[in-house]
Formats: sequence, structure tokens, C-alpha cells
Amino acid sequence: MSNQAITQLQQSAVDLLKKLISTPSFSKEEADTARILADFLTRHEIPVNRFLNNVWAVNRYFDPTKPTLLLNSHHDTVKPNKAYTLDPFTPIEKEGKLFGLGSNDAGGSLVSLLAVFVYYYAKQDLSYNLVFAATAEEEISGKNGIEALLAELPAIDCGIVGEPTLLQMAIAERGLLVLDITTTGIAGHAARNEGENALYKALKDIEWIRNYSFDRVSPLLGEVKMTVTVIETENKAHNVVPSQCHFVADIRVNELYRFEEILEIIQSHISGKVVPRSLRMRSTSIALDHPLIRSGLALKRSYYGSPTTSDKALMPFQTLKMGPGDSARSHTADEFIFIHEIHEGIALYIELLNPILLP
Repeated sequence: MSNQAITQLQQSAVDLLKKLISTPSFSKEEADTARILADFLTRHEIPVNRFLNNVWAVNRYFDPTKPTLLLNSHHDTVKPNKAYTLDPFTPIEKEGKLFGLGSNDAGGSLVSLLAVFVYYYAKQDLSYNLVFAATAEEEISGKNGIEALLAELPAIDCGIVGEPTLLQMAIAERGLLVLDITTTGIAGHAARNEGENALYKALKDIEWIRNYSFDRVSPLLGEVKMTVTVIETENKAHNVVPSQCHFVADIRVNELYRFEEILEIIQSHISGKVVPRSLRMRSTSIALDHPLIRSGLALKRSYYGSPTTSDKALMPFQTLKMGPGDSARSHTADEFIFIHEIHEGIALYIELLNPILLP
């Protein structure tokens, strides 16, 4: 494609993002934005596949003997917070910014990757296949998004997940392990010093969680972080010694630990019963010598470990998280992305993919 064609793609990506902003797409309610994305591909004469609220396509000259690269981002959004001063569903372009719900997280990345897929769709000399997937339910780590779609896609060798990273390379990502922990005591009357207080037992466990340090410290993600965020008993009366106490621990796991190791260590040190809510959102990393990373380094991109969790955690292959926009703007009131960030994102993705030779 010529520079003029790339410029046209950049403008069409911004126009598409405005349509997406105008269309509510809360998690599990993405049917309308799925249709908009499918229509965009159809207008570019690209055959479209739809599974639930996920939309996907493959390059024209797909060759099963070649490795396959996934280009993925999500089209669901959180609900707008109460501090909004602008209409979250009205795309407003002002001072180089495009305001609107989902503009930054992750609309800018989504339309940029889609534009790049269109750019490469009909090329015959690629050393790899391309699959584009716009997926649902990312904001709630739902099971009907990328996790469900992977079974419908061709075998994937590696991927790019579009999330706002200031176009730097997030090569590692913390895993999320949420634990429900329950301590058990014996009920009694508070006035007579009866029973065994489950709340006091919980406080001892919480103190251990607060002070414990895991040995393995990642150069990218730092230490494993544990935070207790909820505590409660079944009591409504002030004069009953609680027989049970429940609390919740939020564990952010670096790429040096498996969830099973974390669970074993915690349970061996505390008295409460530990139950993980899910083992799905695991920590991930991609090797520095991977062709995608080598290509990014050649383009003067820096790399880092991301403290936030994305659909990258659900992908059983090496994946780079990278996209236009800034994670600090995600889920904020009057969310926005700079128009030039989308333009730069498209140009950079095209350069990133041009020289790579996937194993």
C-alpha cells in the first residue's frame, strides 16, 4: 500500500472508533459493536467469522504450513464512572484528543490492529499467517471472550494483545489470584469470655500475609504482592464471639511463580482454609529473543513488566502486549486517546510486523 493508502486507513480507523464509542458495549452486551466490526471487515471485502460476540478473520493467503500470528484486542467496556462530565457515548474530538468511553481502553488499540490486518490481508509474501480477533468480556475476565474463541481459531503460535501501553512493549504481566480464606472458631457469649474467636485467628493470618515476602523477585515485575481487601463475619449481634471469619486476599503474582506454588506456601503458613476463585489469570511473559521483541527493539521500543492483567493471561502461547494510549487513562472519567496515538500505532504495528520471520 502507498503512504496515501495508509493515511486513509488511519482516518478510517478513527472513524470506526467514533462509531464504537457511540455504541454501548458493556461486557456481555457487545452484540452491536460486534456487528459494526463485522461490517467494517465486509466493506473491505474480507470474509468475517462470528462466534458469540467475538469477530474474527484470517488473511487471504492463509497457509497451514506457516506459523500464525494473532492480532487481538477487546471491544467491551466498563460502565462509565459517576465523575464523567461529558457524555461517554458521544465521541468528541477536541485539541487532538478523541473523548469517549472505551476510546483508550482499548478502542485505540482495537482499531489500530484492525487497520494493520487490513493492510496485510491480501499480501502474498508473508512468512506467517495473520488472524484478527475482536473479542468480548475482557473487562470481566469472562469465559465467552478470547478463552471461548481460541477453540474456534486456527492454531496460534504467538500474538499481539492490543492494550494501552504508550506503544512500549509489555513483555511480562502479573497474574491475578483472588483467594477466599475462612477461619473457624467456636461461638460464645462475649461477656463470659467463651468460645474461640475466629476473627482473632483471621487477624493472625492477615498479619502473616501483610509481612511475608516471597523469595523470587522478578526484574520485570518485582515481588509477588499480597493485599487483604475484605473481611467479614456472620455476626449481626455485638455480643457473640464469631465462629467463622471470611476475608479476601488479592495476590498479584510475578512470572517466576506458578499459582500452585503460591497456594501451597500460603496454606502452609496460615490457619484459615484457602479457596482460590480461579486459576485462569496466570502471569505470563514473552522471551526477549522472540522475533516480535527483536523487531520492537530495532524500532527503539522499550520493554517492561505490566502490573495489570489482560486477556494475555488466557493465551497458551507467547504474547506481546502493546498498543496506543496510556493505561493510566483507562476507566477514568472523560476517557480519551490522542488521535496521533492511533496514527502512530498503525504505522508502528506495520513496521513491527514487516521484517519478522516467525519460527
